[in-house]
Amino acid sequence: MFENFDAVLLARIQFAFTVSFHFIFPAFTIGLASYLAVLNGLYYWTKDHKYLDLFRYWVKIFALAFAMGVVSGIVMSYQFGTNWSVFSDKAGPVIGGPMAYEVLSAFFLEAGFLGIMLFGRERVGPVLHMTACIAVAVGTFMSAFWILSVNSWMHTPAGFEIDAATGQFLPTDFWQVIFNPSFPYRLTHTLAATYLTTAFIVGGVAAYHLLRRRRRGEQPSEATKTMFSMAMWMAVIVAPIQIILGHEHGLNTLEYQPQKVMAMEGHYNSYPDGAPLYLFGIPNDEEQRLDYAIGIPKVASWVLKGDLNAPTAGLDTIPDESQPPVMLVFWSFRIMVGIGLLMLAVGAWSLVARMRGRLNDDVWLHRFALAMGPSGLVAVLAGWITTEVGRQPYTIYGYLTTADSVAPLEAPAVAASLVAFIVIYFAVFGAGTFYILRMMSKPPVFGEKPIKETIDGPIRTAGTTPASEEMVRRNKGPAAVPGE
Repeated sequence: MFENFDAVLLARIQFAFTVSFHFIFPAFTIGLASYLAVLNGLYYWTKDHKYLDLFRYWVKIFALAFAMGVVSGIVMSYQFGTNWSVFSDKAGPVIGGPMAYEVLSAFFLEAGFLGIMLFGRERVGPVLHMTACIAVAVGTFMSAFWILSVNSWMHTPAGFEIDAATGQFLPTDFWQVIFNPSFPYRLTHTLAATYLTTAFIVGGVAAYHLLRRRRRGEQPSEATKTMFSMAMWMAVIVAPIQIILGHEHGLNTLEYQPQKVMAMEGHYNSYPDGAPLYLFGIPNDEEQRLDYAIGIPKVASWVLKGDLNAPTAGLDTIPDESQPPVMLVFWSFRIMVGIGLLMLAVGAWSLVARMRGRLNDDVWLHRFALAMGPSGLVAVLAGWITTEVGRQPYTIYGYLTTADSVAPLEAPAVAASLVAFIVIYFAVFGAGTFYILRMMSKPPVFGEKPIKETIDGPIRTAGTTPASEEMVRRNKGPAAVPGE
């Protein structure tokens, strides 16, 4: 099956496959954690039971998605020591610290307060329970902060020196490593994407139940209507902000990774008096041209430089061996932008419907929102492909190539693990995703039940097991603990 693939390409495919599966879960749970904190706060503030119903409805989905995100993320870290051990050896002194901070300061915060968030409402009081919800939301943000800092450093490395003897990247300025030139743009753009992803999943689920209730001639619950209203407000507010953030991120990329922008725009040639904005085309890397191109003259120069006649460099100024694969970058970028414009359209439509008092009655809006439910997941994957494939042929841009980062493995070994990943991932995460969709297919109801507890108390290890009541009664005192 993979006989014509080399070890480098197989390792890249394997990492892309595992990170794609992983990325869709944090892209959902980062926004959902904040949504749950808002719902919980609204319930404690207003005492309106619909917010509690929505919290209990979505927290079950969050728990499962969070678990799948953790499991899929652990697998990725092992690949740094197997397929990408050379990269880990060279970049470890720089990226090892931030990745450890992600575990210590972010994941521990999430995991430590998750149990209180799920089961502590009736046990710790509203203040501590609300604190736990906020802590989980902050933890998800901090996870994104550290991981995106590492990823951004690989795109725009700063604050380091290269050891002449070992070839390792050694940090010289911690703050430059963390707050490298592309990090603020990538962080804000990605976080906005996670909030939009959550908003459209929530809005899609609400739209599904609004449409189903209408077909049955039933009135939707207040919780369902509130869920749809909140999701549409997020679309109205965040979608235009995201477009602005994406534009600023693109300008930053033009400054530090110009060949990526050239590939995104399909500019094989330089344009001394204004570059066209291509809407469609088939990139042809061999001939260095865009076949069947349909574009708007000079608009790309205006978007990128604010001047219709500004000169714009093309890939003809970049050596062939330093050019990214244009086909993937060109089309993934258009998919991301196209979905962003559709999100903007949904937000605008919902605002008009809200002003007319028809937000819960506009059937075509509900159908549109339902169709757009998974769009955020598609957009974040397309954006990830754009930024990561656009960085090729480098893992550390301008310094370390992908071919020089891979471990000395044979292609059959990488292929075998790739096949195993494909089979196991589709079985495990396919089942988990199917179960999440089943939970979403049921509407939130009044008096939504909380997550069930399956044990009466904490799990105890051998040596600290409490004595049975019978032994206590027979001995008239606590039983001896083995080992004491």
